[in-house]
Amino acid sequence: MSMNDIATGGLVLLGCGKMGSAMLAGWLAQGLPNSSVWVLDPKPSDWLVAQGVHLNEGVPKAPAVVLIAVKPQMMGAALPVLAALGNGATLFVSVAAGTPIAAYEAALGARTPIVRAMPNTPAAIGKGITALIGNASASAADLDRAEQLLSAVGQVVRLENEAQMDAVTGLSGSGPAYVFHLIETMAAAGVAQGLPEGLAMQLAKATVAGAGALAEAAEEDPAQLRVNVTSPNGTTQAALEVLMDDRAGFPELLKRAVAAATNRSKELSRG
Repeated sequence: MSMNDIATGGLVLLGCGKMGSAMLAGWLAQGLPNSSVWVLDPKPSDWLVAQGVHLNEGVPKAPAVVLIAVKPQMMGAALPVLAALGNGATLFVSVAAGTPIAAYEAALGARTPIVRAMPNTPAAIGKGITALIGNASASAADLDRAEQLLSAVGQVVRLENEAQMDAVTGLSGSGPAYVFHLIETMAAAGVAQGLPEGLAMQLAKATVAGAGALAEAAEEDPAQLRVNVTSPNGTTQAALEVLMDDRAGFPELLKRAVAAATNRSKELSRG
């Protein structure tokens, strides 16, 4: 599936905030003509206006793809506008958190091909990871098309069933905030040991970013990378004895944190 196929039918982007803008920038960079893109957004940014796309001009009669990137609370007002495109060949792809496929099927028709996706905020710099799941009407070609679009902002994985989306939300959807907090707390701990604030923050950011890049690039798994850094009775071991504590360390803490986010996602999905 290429951008040419999508360009031929046209692409409608409903909502163009941070996530929508990141995706649009990626598509245009990959060669999608701006004349093939229709954007509906009540408060377009200066950047969006400058892209030369069809902006708030309605939608084509039968676009190849409608990508829904509005906030969940705006969904109720947005979907009726697109209902006429349901039960046809148009693929609907949603990156709105917490809105289940059943809600789209209710608004658009059960025969509508729908792919639900959960990206995360590093998509803004092309470093995201997005999980996809399609409904019964979404074909293999539809899933390929959705993956092509979302690969513009990072990696893409496919789920076995929609129930897994809550755990994805708890791990990768909300996960960037856990890492940002790790950076905050590492820097604060450095300050507590006598480092200036600016230096401590620079060290913390670079350490987390570098370790993440190494974890992705290395052939060894993260457990082995951890062992590689840990000299017997050395400084790293002293720290890991605190962090790896079964009751108060990362294993129990992160399990509880991801479970809390997953459970909240389930609650929000039920409305």
